[in-house]
Amino acid sequence: MTTHPTAPLVICGHGMVAQRLIEHLVANGHPFSKIVVFNGEPVSAYNRIQLSSLLANEVTETDLALKPAHWFSQHQIEVRNHEPIARIEVEQSRVVTAHGFVQPYSKLILATGSNPSSLGIPGEELDDVLMFRSLSDTRAMIEKTRYCQSALVIGGGFLGLEAAEGLRARGMTVTLLHRSSHVLNRQLDRTSGDMLKALLEHRGLSVLTGYAPKALLGKQQVKAVQLHDDTLLTTDLVVIATGITPNTELAAAAGLHCERGICVDQQMRTSHPAVYALGECSQFHNQTFGLVEPGFQQARALAEHLCQQTDAQGFAPVEIPTRLKISGIPIYSCGRVEPGPDTETIQWRDGPKHRYGRLLIERNRVVGAMLLGDTTNGAWYTDLIRSAQDISDYRNAIAFGQPYCEAAA
Repeated sequence: MTTHPTAPLVICGHGMVAQRLIEHLVANGHPFSKIVVFNGEPVSAYNRIQLSSLLANEVTETDLALKPAHWFSQHQIEVRNHEPIARIEVEQSRVVTAHGFVQPYSKLILATGSNPSSLGIPGEELDDVLMFRSLSDTRAMIEKTRYCQSALVIGGGFLGLEAAEGLRARGMTVTLLHRSSHVLNRQLDRTSGDMLKALLEHRGLSVLTGYAPKALLGKQQVKAVQLHDDTLLTTDLVVIATGITPNTELAAAAGLHCERGICVDQQMRTSHPAVYALGECSQFHNQTFGLVEPGFQQARALAEHLCQQTDAQGFAPVEIPTRLKISGIPIYSCGRVEPGPDTETIQWRDGPKHRYGRLLIERNRVVGAMLLGDTTNGAWYTDLIRSAQDISDYRNAIAFGQPYCEAAA
């Protein structure tokens, strides 16, 4: 095996997690002569979480940038945008880009992210059928709003809801289609999901739950969506937002161990000792990661390892809460969503104020929490879930929040 000990650190991908890793490396005084980043996207790392705000015309592209261009040159970081890595040659410790450029590395970081999941139905190749995942996707959607009147968004997870709300804010007539019984079914129960649906419909969205698409219809351009019961819904634009799949193609072709994601250990090391992976493309034990926060935790752990810090802890997953706002409606969910046979439930609802809360408790410990409308106590419930703290002293008051419980304890 060829080694290049003086070669730069090479990073494949430049999303939010890769950028956080770079910032940790710079802050910790990394030992590499240089950092070279190969980025398949046309621009450097940006705030992907704000894409829905860009779609809704609430921010500009300039607001999305994570660091100005001079920051990278100042820290000896070379970012090559629009130049994805096409091949990894692990025995030669080098990568080859789609443009044919060959770059040796001392260490290689894979931050290839994920790909939008396909529906696997006829018609996905038609014009005006888009995914919602990247800045390029968002630009395309904004361009379509200039001449498309109606849109149908497939997928009632948070990406689908954000896409639907963004298009509605741009003046389109929007229908949201979701195969499950209620929207955000991975974060909310049926009661809160139905409350959210009613609020979204009041704001102008049309929401169809319990329906799945069978085909997208049209000759060259999409004209309608055929549902599983053969109902036809006409539309000018279809946006698919039905989940993500870890991007493992590059790693698998290089012979690295992959299952659902690229398999890594606590130091984010793959099956090859000089190659690491983190973020949505990675798999730790049996777990993959669709949120940015675990990726940030991985970035810190990997930076500590690469900088050879003596107190480096390695990556240890914790319960990550989902926090989002859909059309101004705050939503929080953490831990278990569905109760088990030994689960006790504390539930409260304020219909006129559109507020809902539910806690799942087992053996006097909170194992799940969800909030709609008022998420003030979300951080506290997250701490209770992570710490598995006994709540016996204030169990009867826990729905009222931390200050009340501290006074009652």
